[in-house]
Amino acid sequence: MNEEILLDALYAAIAAIGFAAISRPPRRVYLYCAAIAASGHSLRFILMNDASAGMHIFTATLIASLFMGAVGTLLSPLAKTPAEACIFPSLLPMIPGMYAYKAFGGLALCVLSEDQSDFGYCFYQFAHNGMICIAVLLAMVTGATLPTFILKKISFQATR
Repeated sequence: MNEEILLDALYAAIAAIGFAAISRPPRRVYLYCAAIAASGHSLRFILMNDASAGMHIFTATLIASLFMGAVGTLLSPLAKTPAEACIFPSLLPMIPGMYAYKAFGGLALCVLSEDQSDFGYCFYQFAHNGMICIAVLLAMVTGATLPTFILKKISFQATR
């Protein structure tokens, strides 16, 4: 399991650097984005896969994004950039792509189905995966922005 956690952290860090490169922040921010993504994504991985925790993806994502938002806000004065420049690229590897993929797959099968029982099952897949995807995205946004508002004094130090 330790190897899986390290690989998860590595892949999240690489993805965060790639997402950060799109918005072209100062180069010093890349390391912060990588560290925040690696720690936050690993926390979510542990919360979801640990036998004692075994949390749902929504709850684990909310906790991990709260952690990432707090760490990003606290590190932003060191990076001399707004907290959002560190936090948002770090969050992007946690987007629930598989749930979105399955939701749109279910929608396509709904359109193509001719039998009512097939339609019901496909609509269930669409609705179930779509709701999880939207809930996880809301958890990410809420969890990442709350620490910025709570730690407002620290958050605005980086932009002065």
